[in-house]
Amino acid sequence: MKSDRLLSILLLLQTRGRVTAAELAERLDVSVRTIYRDIDSLSTAGVPVYAERGRHGGVALLPGFRTDVTGLTADEARALFVLASRSAHADLGLDGALGSALRKVMAALPAPHRPAAEATSRRILVDPVRWLTGPAAEVRLDELNAAVFADRRLRLRYRHGGESEPRTYTVDPYGLVAKAGVWYLVADRRARPRLFRADRVAAVTVTDRPVRHRPGVELADAWEELRRRVERRPAEFRVTATVRRARLDMFLRIAGYQLAGPPSDGDPATVELLLPEARAARQLLSFGPDVEVLAPEEVREDLAAVAARTVELYGGGGRSERAGAPAAGLSPPRPFPNRGQAPGPRPR
Repeated sequence: MKSDRLLSILLLLQTRGRVTAAELAERLDVSVRTIYRDIDSLSTAGVPVYAERGRHGGVALLPGFRTDVTGLTADEARALFVLASRSAHADLGLDGALGSALRKVMAALPAPHRPAAEATSRRILVDPVRWLTGPAAEVRLDELNAAVFADRRLRLRYRHGGESEPRTYTVDPYGLVAKAGVWYLVADRRARPRLFRADRVAAVTVTDRPVRHRPGVELADAWEELRRRVERRPAEFRVTATVRRARLDMFLRIAGYQLAGPPSDGDPATVELLLPEARAARQLLSFGPDVEVLAPEEVREDLAAVAARTVELYGGGGRSERAGAPAAGLSPPRPFPNRGQAPGPRPR
């Protein structure tokens, strides 16, 4: 609607200062000619707005002009109060500022919108942290947060997963991203995007060299590139398995992202998984006898070998027997069905 567009132009000019007509047209999805007509409408309504042509021209308000009109609709007011849990703000030291900001927004809302906004804040909560994540590791988020706003290159001491000693990297930071309760530093290293878990950063130093970003790349662009790279990792190793129907929902929650297609009907359901390598199928052992791998045979043999070593550890030569106590109540789990082929190594 034209009234909404006029108000959007007014608010953009208040927050941005001078803005080109082309940028306004792109932001509001209209033509430049429509923008100039809207400028005339604002001027006729008494808003001190003017346009200057030329290389450094644009649309602007006279200096000192402000309006207290929020322009918020009822749905926009409610949207502001559908908040994520304050854990992210607390991590950044902004939880107090968030509460203060919301109180000010509530006071600025038109009176008819306040009850719906207040009810929304009490009845809707978005918690981005996954269940059962365990104790949080120490995160140097205060240092990282200050560092990314310094617009300087950073020197990181960073420990990769599975390594005991940290490595040193010099990076150009774009910013911080919270993904499912985990904070990441998004940065370029040698002009290529990299992702660093904040809880693996052992030390961060701000250098005296200015940050150097790739032209036209912002934090959202770099994050989207990295996110696609993680989600589209090559996974060409196909595994066929059956899942008991009673455990299928749990299986889909844990391994559903690896499915090549929907599970079959029936009990058990047949599923096709795309894995990066054969050893990745070992995660299926956590489902016990509720999941059975049918093919390929090399995966069946690998799982049988791992299961056999586990039985040997707990039932044949485990801690209880070495201490002289019988392994009461323990018996080897039922082996995989033979299906006419050797099931793999047996416990020795």
